[in-house]
Amino acid sequence: MRRLHRVRRTLNYLNLSTPFGLLLVRLGGARRTAGPDGLILAYGYRIPFPVAGAFTVGNVVLTRSAEGDLTESLIRHEGRHASQYMVCAGLPMLPLYVVAVAVSVLVCGDPASWNVFERLANLEDGNYTRKSPWWFRLKSP
Repeated sequence: MRRLHRVRRTLNYLNLSTPFGLLLVRLGGARRTAGPDGLILAYGYRIPFPVAGAFTVGNVVLTRSAEGDLTESLIRHEGRHASQYMVCAGLPMLPLYVVAVAVSVLVCGDPASWNVFERLANLEDGNYTRKSPWWFRLKSP
């Protein structure tokens, strides 16, 4: 594991985002396993919120799918979100992410396309599509 990943793992424990993610694993009845780069992968999450196929809290990647269903690119995408938790000092990332979703919906009607966190985590790796702002779509030839 690279030094950055060790630092991220430690800081996300200290800022309480990873312990909160582990609480969600427990509450959601998921099975956890060690993942790459200090991530913890949790499969079989049963709580219906959020609606994403996979989401990250601290260094914990939660998914409703069966073990082995996460692709390499999606794990890379979620690992970038884990780094964002580190940079945002942990749980403040959650309300910041909600604001970013609202901005993206206002700009293009999609919760991810103009969400700064999703764009920095690489939209395509997260299986999101890029949508142009609504004001560009209003112009017709």
